[in-house]
Amino acid sequence: MSELTLTVMRLGFLAVLWLFVIVAVQVIRSDLFGTKINPRSSRRAATAQAGTAPPGRPAQGPGPGQGQGQGQPAAPAQPSRRRGAPTQLVVVQGSLAGTTVALQGQTITLGRAHDSTIVLDDDYASSRHARIYPDQTGQWTVEDLGSTNGTYLDRQRLTTPTPLQPGVPIRIGRTVIELRK
Repeated sequence: MSELTLTVMRLGFLAVLWLFVIVAVQVIRSDLFGTKINPRSSRRAATAQAGTAPPGRPAQGPGPGQGQGQGQPAAPAQPSRRRGAPTQLVVVQGSLAGTTVALQGQTITLGRAHDSTIVLDDDYASSRHARIYPDQTGQWTVEDLGSTNGTYLDRQRLTTPTPLQPGVPIRIGRTVIELRK
């Protein structure tokens, strides 16, 4: 074998080795810091609830002759608390069993990340596993954030944001959470 062929093979092996190291570091980084959540959709949801439009877009509301006539009150900007609506989120199974979080209209994040509202000490939970948030009508919704092992609502794996009913179990690994009144 010529010296040139040996050098090319050594450089090729070195390139493959560095590629492996870079991929391994990216996998570890994504596991530690989670996936990136698109802030634009969160900003749109927040501005839609507040009744304002994102920059560069007109506010969407009823046009002339639509929706609000004379004597009809304007819709509230924040979701109102309904009678009989859930008031707390309770961990019913898992290492955090008995933990409760008061529902005050804010988004609740679930996962292993230290900045999550409920930090799950569960091998089957992702860093940013799921979130529970109120929609525009005040109904609580659960959304899986692209977790590896999935989020289950009453034994059914979530693929889209799904409205929650009180008492229906949300399972993340060994942890089970419910909305309660």
